Amino acid sequence: MSHENLLTDNPELYEARFPDAERLAGRWAEDCLRRHGAGNRVLDIGCGTGRDAAHLHAVGRTVVAADLSDAMLAHARTHHPGPDYRRADLRDFDLRDVGLRDVGLNEEPFDAVVCLDSALLYCHTNAELDGFLASCRRSLAPGGLLVAEMRNGAYFLGRTDLLDAPAVNGFSWHGTAYTSTTTLSVDRTAQLLRRTRIWTADDGSPPYEQRSAWRLLFPQELRHLLAAHGLEVLDLYDGPGPRTQPAWQEGDAPGGSADRDRLHLVARLTRHV
Repeated sequence: MSHENLLTDNPELYEARFPDAERLAGRWAEDCLRRHGAGNRVLDIGCGTGRDAAHLHAVGRTVVAADLSDAMLAHARTHHPGPDYRRADLRDFDLRDVGLRDVGLNEEPFDAVVCLDSALLYCHTNAELDGFLASCRRSLAPGGLLVAEMRNGAYFLGRTDLLDAPAVNGFSWHGTAYTSTTTLSVDRTAQLLRRTRIWTADDGSPPYEQRSAWRLLFPQELRHLLAAHGLEVLDLYDGPGPRTQPAWQEGDAPGGSADRDRLHLVARLTRHV
């Protein structure tokens, strides 16, 4: 049977499948913000379970965190309190007035927008990408930062190692063993990386099949899109990062290439267009 997204619909299961006890992604994002002198007010768009947003809040930032999944937001408010959690679509958002109405202010721009774990790549079309970047431009103060982490479209130019065979992963949660079998394929016409994932569990429940996709963006294409929206690239590299091997560690500087399967971006708003 098909399922919208087993992990998105079950945030505790998501965190069991992708544990991040050391808050690696949040620490990497905070390192980027500090290295480039970002101000205090941060928007985490596509925040998921809220772990990264809560880390940014814990180190002293004022954080608004947004996601389209009501289940994720409910989990985040309960398990990772601190940020101001709101429902929003990353393809078109404006959250500048969050938390300001009660003090008589209308809106305040953010000093940074953070978008991790390939959330940006759920913008499948050029119009959706423009909607995301226009929303970032509208949300940021002059000189504000966009910090993003995602799959790297350039990696799939001529490479098939991630496409050759299904990837099988297993883990246990609350006494149930779960197995996922994931198959990736490239839709070159749409420039999408399509994913089919079959979930099975040893509790007698029927298998779940879910399908999703990410937009494949190439580094120079990404630079062009950002420039069209007044954003100047400061860093664009493949590693180290929170999902690379080896993983980013405190003190690691940005790399100098963009060849491996993850892409890390820091860009600054230099003009409103």
